[in-house]
Amino acid sequence: MKSRSLALSGVLAALAVVLLCLGGVIPGAVFCAPILAMSVLLPVLEELGPKAAGTAYAAVAILSLLLSPDRETALVYVFFGWYPILRPKIAALSSRPLRVLCRLAVCSASAFLLYGLFWHVLGLPEDMPGGVLNALLLVSGNLVFLLADSTLARLTGLWHWKLKKRLYR
Repeated sequence: MKSRSLALSGVLAALAVVLLCLGGVIPGAVFCAPILAMSVLLPVLEELGPKAAGTAYAAVAILSLLLSPDRETALVYVFFGWYPILRPKIAALSSRPLRVLCRLAVCSASAFLLYGLFWHVLGLPEDMPGGVLNALLLVSGNLVFLLADSTLARLTGLWHWKLKKRLYR
């Protein structure tokens, strides 16, 4: 059973890397590919637990940084790909507004770290205009993140349903 779990983890991690590499090739898939890569690793989280999912996430993150033609896609995965491991802990909070606030805080903090790193590494000028545009981008990014979270929740539910169906056959 261990070898089957390891094989599942390896194949899904390889699929996630391929999706991230395709995200660098297909224009506009900078944010879609990391979300798809996160969803591909959901069975690892559900079948093997957070430790194995964290290992798979780390392997995919390192391989995507090495192999992906678009560094932004790889870095978006590095900064947001660990979220499915944290998601069950946020979902366990009792208050719905608190859950939403935690999700928004995770998204905003990750986005600030990611694009702050870009800003620092690229050496962009301090007086660059666009405060309103940046605020709109952050708001739209948070909305997409909430949509991705909802999708991850539905995919996790679908995995549990398939698992129950498989167990009761």
